[in-house]
Amino acid sequence: MAGPARVICEAGVLAERGPGVRFERKCAGGAEPALEPAFVVRYRGVARAFVNRCAHVPMELDWQPGVFFDADGLYLICSTHGAIYDPATGACVGGPCRGGGLTPIPVREADGKILLEDE
Repeated sequence: MAGPARVICEAGVLAERGPGVRFERKCAGGAEPALEPAFVVRYRGVARAFVNRCAHVPMELDWQPGVFFDADGLYLICSTHGAIYDPATGACVGGPCRGGGLTPIPVREADGKILLEDE
């Protein structure tokens, strides 16, 4: 049975298509739980979270902490190789990710907070 949801951040810190919030979550599998980097952004009014790992080469997307959107705020972009992703789904929409995608993480917004659902 799942435990209580963990607070990632206050909902008000996520501006539409603005800087995201980095956090870590427990990885599944392995003898000892490991942590993996993740992030949450707001897109079309909804908090959306993903594992912070490019599908092209397993590197974190942001070149500065929390900077995940391209200059126009239309796509999530890998700062290393330019792979671009749909911020609603994490699907690759261009660049070297070649049909891969970001791994989505279930989150919800309640009582003014962004909550992690899957730990």
